[in-house]
Amino acid sequence: MIFILVLCLLCGSSWAQYRPQRYSYSAAVGAGTGSSFASAGEGRITSIRVWERPGSYITGFQLKYDYSWSPVYGVNNSDVVEMSLFENEAFVQISGKYNPSNFIYQLVFVTSRGRSLIVGHPVSTSFNLYPKYPESELRIISGRASSSGITSIGAHWGVIYNMPPPNMIGNDSMSSHE
Repeated sequence: MIFILVLCLLCGSSWAQYRPQRYSYSAAVGAGTGSSFASAGEGRITSIRVWERPGSYITGFQLKYDYSWSPVYGVNNSDVVEMSLFENEAFVQISGKYNPSNFIYQLVFVTSRGRSLIVGHPVSTSFNLYPKYPESELRIISGRASSSGITSIGAHWGVIYNMPPPNMIGNDSMSSHE
């Protein structure tokens, strides 16, 4: 019996070492003036706050990783919009609009359950950031910010292995069998 337990532990740990590392980067869009930033936190992204100057551009944002909020990137001196994710839900796309000479004007965060958070004013040039691998989720947002707002934005994606398979996300029958 002990032999089987040891064998299972060895096989399990070696399987964990050989999981493919599926990370990708969606290159930053926007003017790119000001100071650079990259969000950081432990765990999965569970909430987001975005500040916008009404009828104008995005001034800042903040991510919640598990139970802790990151610093504010940009500035938080305008109207705020917030979205919290459900269990096993993740951000899988960021779209929006930017002006190549100054700010990010609109951000649209899309989740693995098809929900979206739309913030800002839909003017100027469109962009769409998404992961290379379908099972990836948003891990880091990077870019640049001036003293007035967000001037560029890029996205870093990664696989979280405790997430259910993509065909099970949003399937309510899964929770009834637990």
